[in-house]
Amino acid sequence: MLPWLPSQPVAFPPLDYALDEPDGLLAAGGALTPDWLLAAYRRGIFPWYSEGQPILWWSPDPRLVLFPAEVRVRRSLAKRMRNAGFKVTCDHDFDGVINACATSRADAEGTWITAPMQQAYRQLHRLGHAHSIEVWRNERLVGGLYGISLGRMFFGESMFSVESDASKVALVHLTRYMQANGGGLIDCQMHTPHLVSLGARDIARNDFIVYLEEYVDQPALSWDMYATSPVMQEITQREQ
Repeated sequence: MLPWLPSQPVAFPPLDYALDEPDGLLAAGGALTPDWLLAAYRRGIFPWYSEGQPILWWSPDPRLVLFPAEVRVRRSLAKRMRNAGFKVTCDHDFDGVINACATSRADAEGTWITAPMQQAYRQLHRLGHAHSIEVWRNERLVGGLYGISLGRMFFGESMFSVESDASKVALVHLTRYMQANGGGLIDCQMHTPHLVSLGARDIARNDFIVYLEEYVDQPALSWDMYATSPVMQEITQREQ
């Protein structure tokens, strides 16, 4: 039987309670407050549910991750990054990114980025835990991603693109910033061919937890310095 979590105290069952089918479903209930969400990410758990469902918590096995140094930039993507006139920023329009992610998911498959989820991650953004990477062209937001940063980990939540390759550009910039500043790992959560094509790979959940315990309590990445990082300025100048 799936464990039902009360709204308090914050407590999750052990990860080996997670179901094999559907893969990684661990528990239901709890709340989308910062204490619940941060405790979940620190344990390798994330919320994922659809409108009309209770809050569902997941920890799949295997886990899709991207090591920043392993990002795969094909020749066509590198050319587009150089020639498309994209501008990349961090935390300039978190609301715009999460709204666009919710809208694009709803158009494609019915969104799990419900209104309560959006509210919860906006609160985490105000507290300095959630961050967005924006891709602009001609002052228009054309792609981006958002997620949670804890220590040297980035937990990717969603990405969107309204122009070809714009979300890939956001991810490449994220990996390069993390690589230049000691970032350890990007959690991609669920297996998707799109992310695998960019270098993400599956690892066992137990191995993921080892990385998590290594990176999550290390000194945090400085997101305030993202836009002014000499490395990012060099990348932006080289790729425009």
